[in-house]
Amino acid sequence: MARGSLALVLHAHLPYVRHPEYESFLEERWLFEAIIDTYVPLIRVFEALAADRVPARVTVSISPTLLSMLDDPLLGQRFRAHLAAMTRLADAEILRTQGNPRLLEVARMYRRIMYETDETWTAYGGNLVSAFRKLQDQGVLEIPTASATHGFLPILKTSPGAVRAQIEVAADCYRRAFGRTVPGFWLPECGYYPGVEEHVEAAGGRYVFVDTHAILNAEERPRYGYMAPLACPNGVAAFGRDPASSRQVWSAGEGYPGDPWYRDFYRDIGFDLDFELIAPYSLDGHTRIFTGFKYHRITGPGEHKELYEPARAEERLEAHADDFVQRQVETLERFAPAMDRPPIIVALYDAELFGHWWFEGPQWLEKVIRKVAGDERLELATPSDDLARNPAAQTARPSASSWGEKGYSEFWLNPGNDWIYRHLHDAAVRMHRLAAARAEEPQGSPADRALDQAARSLLLAQASDWPFIMKTGTSVEYAHNRIRDNLARFHYLCDAVEAGAVDEGKLAALETMDAIFPGLDFRIYA
Repeated sequence: MARGSLALVLHAHLPYVRHPEYESFLEERWLFEAIIDTYVPLIRVFEALAADRVPARVTVSISPTLLSMLDDPLLGQRFRAHLAAMTRLADAEILRTQGNPRLLEVARMYRRIMYETDETWTAYGGNLVSAFRKLQDQGVLEIPTASATHGFLPILKTSPGAVRAQIEVAADCYRRAFGRTVPGFWLPECGYYPGVEEHVEAAGGRYVFVDTHAILNAEERPRYGYMAPLACPNGVAAFGRDPASSRQVWSAGEGYPGDPWYRDFYRDIGFDLDFELIAPYSLDGHTRIFTGFKYHRITGPGEHKELYEPARAEERLEAHADDFVQRQVETLERFAPAMDRPPIIVALYDAELFGHWWFEGPQWLEKVIRKVAGDERLELATPSDDLARNPAAQTARPSASSWGEKGYSEFWLNPGNDWIYRHLHDAAVRMHRLAAARAEEPQGSPADRALDQAARSLLLAQASDWPFIMKTGTSVEYAHNRIRDNLARFHYLCDAVEAGAVDEGKLAALETMDAIFPGLDFRIYA
């Protein structure tokens, strides 16, 4: 009999990067690369497990912004063009590497990846949301969600209505995508504050994920530490992250992805080859960018990199999957005798780690799942599975926390990005005031449409991605522009409503540019 369970939890999220006003846009490639590197490989892994009747139960949280982009016809059309270009590049690479068998093997691997991506994309009519929906309906996946635009809720709580809107809009987006009530929430950045569970409960969610110290520093000492969920006073369960399973996969020093036989992320032909060879596949024909075609392995910490060998990487995957499973078994055997309920190990990861950052990640995940299925000492479970078998045994509210650097809000609130919050808070107050003033007005007027669109702009400005990018120092100008543009659109629309002068042509243009949350009703802010 299994001593306990393992919850593999992947959080899939990208910010809303959609720019119909441009013919092509660099940041849209974030989505296209994630589809090829992560989402399609994961779908194929889960489909293979289902086809082989492997008892897989995995939790994959999908944020509303990612759901919206995966369901967007314009982005789907642009992805098809990107995939066609990458397929042409794969063909060109096979010709270029003919004289080097080791390079040719890897080039053929990339051509196979493009074929498999096209096969999966075509099978679902270009809508990968339907693939995830099918896998959930089959019982392979449990899919929770995040807040509407991944707003960092511990800071947005200055306006409780802003948090409520982030949670309720997400729940509505989820119902539209999956035809069921959302089972739980991945609080963005695992950002928890006491009381946010009230909004989660109101939206139908039964659980949230929090970082380890949220459980250990709860208002009452947790009887089982982070090896069992706590029940908040309203019954919403808080599942704490297991730090050991995180280190085994995340840690740059001791984690599996740093193995010298795995593919190196940073050595890319977009920077290695003569520019004339890769210019047709760059964004504008003038700028070097990552292509996703990489021929080297990590090798070591220095600049020298040896050529990638898929067969040797496969050997390491077997060893690392065995090691991971054995470590989880040892953890369960250590905790189970001291508990009156089976322990649960909650392993939390960003989904994009698997495939995009760690090229071999999806294959490692499949090997782990198959090995767990053949091991009687542990079983896979989702949070809903665990709560159905073992209701949370202790009621205690977790402490305020996040999984960011130092464990609280510093990554999203610091001297490099703190300027944004007074503007976000002021905009939220204005949204509440206008929503309350027009809540009883007849529906369907241009003013109603304008306030619906203003609410979209406010939600988009609140995304945690922008202050995160400012802190990390990557794409900072783009992050600044996203906040400024969305706030400018918000205030333009509010000004028009207050003046009774909504320009329907300009409104239609803004609706086309930010075509997210089609069912949004601004009255949620009232």
